[in-house]
Amino acid sequence: MKALVISAATALVVIGLTPIAATAADDPFALPADQLKWQPSAPHLPKGAQSVVVSGDPTKGGEFVTRLRVPAGYRLAPHVHPNDENVTVISGTWHIAFGSTFDDTKGTALKAGGFARIAKGVQHYFWVTEDTVIQVHGIGPGGFNYANPADDPRK
Repeated sequence: MKALVISAATALVVIGLTPIAATAADDPFALPADQLKWQPSAPHLPKGAQSVVVSGDPTKGGEFVTRLRVPAGYRLAPHVHPNDENVTVISGTWHIAFGSTFDDTKGTALKAGGFARIAKGVQHYFWVTEDTVIQVHGIGPGGFNYANPADDPRK
């Protein structure tokens, strides 16, 4: 079976996310949390997730920072990305595990301040037990590929 591939560019266009106002890459800025414009996440993610691009543009080459907010009980099936990802838990508890089969008896529970590095192409999945916000940063362009296309919530 072929795996589903969703580009970050497609995801941003589909859900209407736009990067923070255009600035030169080295222009400093500060962004208060109450000014983040959360939007429903791309349709390839299970319903309930919200996301925001904090800095950069994950659809292009270069550094980016995004955040994902998910409700208690949220699960994301095994998947891979074409780029390395660095994940910091902002709030809640985020459970991360590696492999092609979802198993919530494995993995590591990370609380606020916890960090995970996920190399490109490494299959991983996550779940949360309480409302949780994670911050993802890396070098774009990003993308998303389910290990099992049947896990695509659009089906």
